[in-house]
Amino acid sequence: MKTQSATNLKVATWNINSVRLRINLVEDFLGGENPDILCLQEIKCTTDAFPLKAIRKAGYEHIAVNGQKGYHGVAIASRVPFKKVEARDFCNKGDARHISVDLDVPGGLTLHNFYVPAGGDEPDPDVNEKFAHKLDFLREMTAFYDGLKRKSENRMILVGDLNVAPLEHDVWSHKQLLKVVSHTPVEVELMNELMASHDWVDVMRRFVPADQKLYSWWSYRAKDWEASDRGRRLDHIWVTPALADAPQSMKVLKEARGWERASDHVPVVASLRL
Repeated sequence: MKTQSATNLKVATWNINSVRLRINLVEDFLGGENPDILCLQEIKCTTDAFPLKAIRKAGYEHIAVNGQKGYHGVAIASRVPFKKVEARDFCNKGDARHISVDLDVPGGLTLHNFYVPAGGDEPDPDVNEKFAHKLDFLREMTAFYDGLKRKSENRMILVGDLNVAPLEHDVWSHKQLLKVVSHTPVEVELMNELMASHDWVDVMRRFVPADQKLYSWWSYRAKDWEASDRGRRLDHIWVTPALADAPQSMKVLKEARGWERASDHVPVVASLRL
């Protein structure tokens, strides 16, 4: 079994849309891609119902879970030991949408895993409470990271389903999706503010130029998702300026969308040299 080295770290993020329903896909992914760390979102189970045995059997002894019955939930499975685990209740709604770990690596490193609210269908916070919650959640994330000092020194990775596709080519049609939740101007503006809050670096766009299409999600509603290819980039990997030179490669496992009983999201994997 491969062990994590002191200098290289392979991190994956995946909205699994029920970890117990798709634990076989998780096991296949871990066996095939062999990441050092897997961050899952929308696990849809309580913390004590998380499939620890299967994950540990795959070689991931260190597991942090922030679960919730039937909804939301995030988890981190790692070969790298944790020094600290923390879960913040953004917006004080009791939702399991965040977990972070301090990794036991030289120089230290904090990994944040998020599941940002989807926001419902109507992009109007005055009539749609879910959309208002999403905007407030993004604002609170911005305030949190803006409040962390030593921006040039902090070694952090932020991953997860952020439920915003900020760039023109993060969606299949910029014009048609401007009034669709996940790509509206107000969401994009708030995500830009979030990125600026700690000078975050967009790892995925380091490897795929902004003028090229890049997706991580394809709707279940599409009759033939692959033929229509109407995707969005809702899943992200960011690093702080102290790690700006760390990313060595990135890939989106588009083929995972075609797996049997697949999630509507696919894994995103980045390799970093610390």
